[in-house]
Parts: sequence; structure tokens; C-alpha cells
Amino acid sequence: MSELALTDAPGELDAVAPDLSENIAGALAATGHGGLSGREKAATLLVSLGPERAAKIFACLGEGEIEALSLEMTRIEVVDPEHSNAVLQEVAETAMIASWAGSGGFDYARDVLEKAVGEARAQEIMARLAAVIEKRPFDFLRRSTPDQITGILANEVPQTVALVIANLDPNLGADVVRALDPTLQADVALRIATMGDINPDVTREIEAVIRQKVASVLSSEYQVAGGVDAIVDILSRSDRATERNVIDRLAEKDRELAEEIRVKMFVFEDIVKLDDRSMQILLKDVDQKDLVTALRGVPDEVKDKVTSNLSQRAAEMLLDELEVGQPVKRRTVEEAQGRIVAVVRKLEEAEAITIGGRDDDEDEML
Repeated sequence: MSELALTDAPGELDAVAPDLSENIAGALAATGHGGLSGREKAATLLVSLGPERAAKIFACLGEGEIEALSLEMTRIEVVDPEHSNAVLQEVAETAMIASWAGSGGFDYARDVLEKAVGEARAQEIMARLAAVIEKRPFDFLRRSTPDQITGILANEVPQTVALVIANLDPNLGADVVRALDPTLQADVALRIATMGDINPDVTREIEAVIRQKVASVLSSEYQVAGGVDAIVDILSRSDRATERNVIDRLAEKDRELAEEIRVKMFVFEDIVKLDDRSMQILLKDVDQKDLVTALRGVPDEVKDKVTSNLSQRAAEMLLDELEVGQPVKRRTVEEAQGRIVAVVRKLEEAEAITIGGRDDDEDEML
């Protein structure tokens, strides 16, 4: 991926996520790098973006697109970095054109030249123009978020932090200062206030180091795994209606795959998300032997959630069994937990219980 596209990609992708969600099939329809189909490119993009951004795009897609892309994503065990970079560059270039239209500037001129005369010729022309075109140092950070910038500057000395912030857009610079550790804010502010002229060569050296850090961080983020875990992570961040729709439609084509996703969507430790009423209903339906076995080795908050919804006598008996019972194999514990998770899913599908944070807005109690 080109240095420009790579360093600007996250901010650009966030900016165009709604547009991508509305026409993702059309935007990525043509067969591209490595012979990838439009659907494969779209799935690669969603996995590469990470679960949070992908979930935002999912929220705006139609049911058919969600179903098709979910199925395609489960087939991606590992995203090929070369494919990922190619797709991300394609999207980033599209985003840049949209965001730079009418804005002008050094980057815009370079982009136009590359498309007009090719990359090699454009570099020659821009090299000659660089001496007369004023370009703000650290301009490649302009579309990064304050949190991203503070993360990149985390291990830099205060002088470097001050130099970078002093060259940012004032609004972005202010946001970055606010995001800094309070103990560093005053020191950086003082250095900016007393900063004199900086040797351009020093600025360029520091800029090159920061640019390399950005490129290194982002390139490692894009080499991510796909498969079932990827779609589970995305659906976990989506609303309940989207989750239910995806799993139900996938079950029509691949019941085993849908069940695997369904099981991974809720693990035993997630019972702490149940409200007390739901927890009490669950405890009436689970096998008590399974409950004792499933609670071995779990965090105290899980045990507390269970015992707080039992009578005092039942809670004491349960804790006694856990204390005096013989050790059991991890596999046995996981099997017992799996059976309880299956009961949770059955009760939820029957709408007998609700899992905290997973309700639809339309089901909100008023």
C-alpha cells in the first residue's frame, strides 16, 4: 500500500463508512487484485477494518448484503496482507478523491498528477514543485484522531510531542493536548509556548520517524484473521435484530456454521449480563450437577451472580460442593458450561429471558 494511502486510511475510512455502506456492492463490484470478486473484496475490506468499523457498516446494509458478506467472511481464515492492502488502497484512494474535491493543496495536486500522468512522472514533477509549495510538517496526521495521535506519541519525549502538536491544525492540536496525560499537558504547553525556530532538517528527521511509526502500526493492524471469530466479533457489536437476522439466514444455508456462531456469541461467563429475573429462570432450568461443575475455576463475579440469585441455603450448599468436590478435567468443565449456554440460548429464543445490552430499541421497556 502506498505511504499516503496507508497513513491516511483510518480517518478516510471512518469518513466514508456511511457511503460505503450504502453502495458497498457497487463500490467494490469489479474484480480486482488477485482476481478477487466484488463480494470477496467487500468481505476482505470488512475484516480489515476491524469489528467496530465493520459493525457500523453492517448497520446500514440491507439484509441480503449482510447475509452474503457474513457468509463470505466466515470463509476467510486469514486475510492475505497483499489482498488487504490492495483493497484498502482502492478504498482509500476513492475516499481521498471525495474529501479533497475542491480543497486543493499539496496532496490534492499529487493525486491529480498521479491519475493524469502516472505515479513515476507525478513524483518527478512534485519533487521539483516541493521547493516552492509550502507543506505543513506532519500533515499526514491531519485525518488521525486525537487518541490515535497520542498513542503514536506515547513513548516520545516531551520536546517531540510539543513539536508535532505545534504543527497540527489548531483544533486538532487542542484535542490532542486534552487527550494527553495530565502530568504531560503543562510541560508540552510550556514547550510549545517557548518554542523558537526549529532547524528544518531536524523537523524532517522527526517527521520521518513519526511517519514510519504510523505506517508500522497501521500495517500490523491490517494483517488480521477472518473466519468465524471475525463475524462473531462484528455481530457482538451489532444490535440484536442484526444478529438474529444474520444467524437465522445463515442457518438456512449452513446450519452447523450458524450454530457455531450462535454458541460463540455467548460464553458461560456472560451469564453475569443476565438480570436477576432472567438468572433465576435459568437456574430453574439447568441441571444442578452441571451448575456445580461449570462454576469451577470461573471468576468470583460469576459465582457471586449465581449465588446471589439462590436462597441462602441453596447458595451455601453450592459453595460447599465447590469446596469439597473432587477436581475435574477442564474439558468436563467446558462441556458443562456449554450445556448451560445452550439453555441460555433456548430461553432467549423463547423470549423467556434477556441478555443485558442485547435488546433491540423496539423492545425497550417504557
